[in-house]
Amino acid sequence: MCFEAPVIVQAFLRWSEKAGSTERAKAAYALGRTYLQSDLAPENRDAAYMTMTYLLDDPSPRVRLALAEALADAPDAPRAILISLAEDQPEIACTVIARSPALSEADLVDIAARGESLTRSLIAARPGLARGVCAALAEVGDLPETIIMLENDQAFITPFSLRRIAERHGGDADVRDLLLRREELPADARHLLVRRISDALAGSSLVHAMIARQRAEGLFREAEDSATILIASNVSSSELPSLVEHLRQRLELTPALLIHAVCSGRLEFFTAAMVNLSGLDDRKVRAILATGRPHALKALFQSVGLFGDVVGVFIEATMMWRRAARSQVPEAPASVSAELLAHFRDVDGSEALFELLHAVRKLTLTEERQKARHYAEALTVDAA
Repeated sequence: MCFEAPVIVQAFLRWSEKAGSTERAKAAYALGRTYLQSDLAPENRDAAYMTMTYLLDDPSPRVRLALAEALADAPDAPRAILISLAEDQPEIACTVIARSPALSEADLVDIAARGESLTRSLIAARPGLARGVCAALAEVGDLPETIIMLENDQAFITPFSLRRIAERHGGDADVRDLLLRREELPADARHLLVRRISDALAGSSLVHAMIARQRAEGLFREAEDSATILIASNVSSSELPSLVEHLRQRLELTPALLIHAVCSGRLEFFTAAMVNLSGLDDRKVRAILATGRPHALKALFQSVGLFGDVVGVFIEATMMWRRAARSQVPEAPASVSAELLAHFRDVDGSEALFELLHAVRKLTLTEERQKARHYAEALTVDAA
């Protein structure tokens, strides 16, 4: 069937009433290809557009699929017709959604918002998926399309969208694995995923069958603190405040975590925590930690909610770091936790102090085990 001559829509409609679905499908494909010709006269183009609009309601999926095949790869295909085809049954929608360069970012966002999971999955697999579409999928996408988007190497997923995915689907192991592989994943989202892993382990009947519940809770808490410090050590200074605020809102800036940071040498994280909790200016907090006298340190630590004999541990730890910095001995920082234990060995204090020193003792044991492992590895290399 040819549409190079002026097409009378009424005549086409009369013909289509008698033609079979195979003939109508051929006509739909030819019509779509003819419409895309740049030299088509305006009156013929208008008539072809009207006819294609009519074909959107053809009862045979073969006809609508043929029209989709004709238009799917053309950047100048009529968007209104493409959007209607993109909302058709799956085989037809897939042809347009997966291939059409004419669909704009706004079109895809709108289709994703109104479509079902399969439609969003098709969008998530598109090459060169734009930032706005990824953001929409991160907000409304179910688990299957979210995984497809994360596996799409050409999807432009911003850190904000990655955070939303972590919040909405962080309980799924596959999503966690895909997110944790991304360097651009924000530190607070990374910490959230660590917490989800801990929660999953805490709810495991296998874990509780092997370890007493109270001991398991302690192990998980220590592991979370270690993971938090590790995360903090790998983020930029500009990202630290958001991580600290995330931890503060979750009530996880505990004395045990803070002393862990000090003993581990994560002083930037510790400083950011002091700024957040005290409300003081960053420069003033740094000055107090670097050169402030014990009474100034005490006032700072009390302003963040540390009281009683616990404050003395933080003051002593801060002074130890100052001495280590002045000594310029590379091994000096590694001994902070051991020095703290030695300093407070014979001190009787409150239950809070006992719990804090217990956390320091755990850190010391961890350091000693790491040294032993490194020593054994070095001997193995020498023997080889």
